[in-house]
Amino acid sequence: MPDTPPLGGLLSREPVIVATGVDVLAEAVERQAAAVRRVAWRPPPPGAEHDLAAVLGDPGHAEADRRAVTRMLSARPHLVDVRPAREVLGLEPGAFLHAGPPIAWDRASGPLRGALVGAMLLEGLADTPERAERALAGGAAELEPCHGRGAVGPMAGVVGPSMWMLVVRDLEHGGTACCSLNEGLGKVLRYGAYGPEVIERLRWMGAVLGPLLRDAVRRHGPLDLVALMAQALQMGDELHNRNRAASALLLRELAPDLVAADAPREHVAEALRFVGGNEHFFLNAGMAAAKCAADAARDVPGSGLVVAMARNGTDFGIQVSGTGDRWFTGPAGVPDGLYLGSYGPADANPDIGDSAITETAGMGGFALAAAPAIVRFVGGRVPEAIAATRRMYEITMAEHPALRIPLLDFRGTPAGIDVTRVVRTGVLPVIDTGIAGRRAGVGQVGAGLVAPPPNVFADALRALARR
Repeated sequence: MPDTPPLGGLLSREPVIVATGVDVLAEAVERQAAAVRRVAWRPPPPGAEHDLAAVLGDPGHAEADRRAVTRMLSARPHLVDVRPAREVLGLEPGAFLHAGPPIAWDRASGPLRGALVGAMLLEGLADTPERAERALAGGAAELEPCHGRGAVGPMAGVVGPSMWMLVVRDLEHGGTACCSLNEGLGKVLRYGAYGPEVIERLRWMGAVLGPLLRDAVRRHGPLDLVALMAQALQMGDELHNRNRAASALLLRELAPDLVAADAPREHVAEALRFVGGNEHFFLNAGMAAAKCAADAARDVPGSGLVVAMARNGTDFGIQVSGTGDRWFTGPAGVPDGLYLGSYGPADANPDIGDSAITETAGMGGFALAAAPAIVRFVGGRVPEAIAATRRMYEITMAEHPALRIPLLDFRGTPAGIDVTRVVRTGVLPVIDTGIAGRRAGVGQVGAGLVAPPPNVFADALRALARR
């Protein structure tokens, strides 16, 4: 039997110093040529120790978390239909959904205002942007979060009655979630643009693309989105800002049924060309799938599992399984990333969109290690992307059984954000996102990474402790 060195060899190999807190201490050790590993740790906020003790000391808490995360990871979301919002969501004329927690016009950001103006024009409730804005300022529209209707919307997330929605059903737990059709990148409604080309595209999507997709999906039958996403992850997508493989796989599934449609050939060709040229087309289906999975984990008493992260361009909000539909909010931050053309940080709006539902369910920023190419879109380097995913294991309850990361030896993506772990460690969820222009009508100005405000997790923990 070989000799075991004393203390496991601690005294016979080069030391590695783990440093946290004040940088000057780590820098002093580095100047002495020692290896230093810096840890981004901060103590829990004052008073949180009592809330942590109350929640973690609850004898039913661990089982509640296990039940909630099991429901999330066992969801089987399938694309089953495509229908107008007035049918599937019951939206009436003058009612609009938006991304993020509840907000009124007077606090709405530029991109959200721009998207609402465009929706008013699309629905025929105003004939000029100026009249639309006056009507909105006067309270002519009813605004409601997408999440409140079982839906999600990227960026501004504005949905009007005439917009067509992807309908996703969880065949395991029975829930349904919806998301609008993806318009592509650049000057599009979800980024707050409302020019004539934006409205014309949306009208074409309502008249041609929506009905064609409806017929194709119904002809195809329920489409397993988890299986598709698992394959796309192996092909280099992280399923938030990079959906190149997933969009191609979705088109491969639906193309035969699109071609078989009883429709003019030029319409079918337009639809195939549009979907094939839009590498983000799958994003909205993936968001609805993530919403299905997260909703399956809702309303488990005592659980600290995060079931929604969403931003309206002003506020960042989360919802937690054990606290019902209550929103915990803080100020949305400006993403740190890469900008298009001459745009820069001064042009950027604070974070916006429901697309962080992907991170909530173990995709997007939590799967950065699966998508090395994403760093060319959001900034940073490949080792940083891998490190970001590794950090997320510290604040999650489980690993996704189907979404596996090749670079991490096919380990499942970190899934199921735990408010107690976020508060205990100070590690915040990483979200990779698009960046909308601050002014209404500008559109997309870049893409990058952003983190939630820490207070939302501490506030959620406090509410959970007092239930």
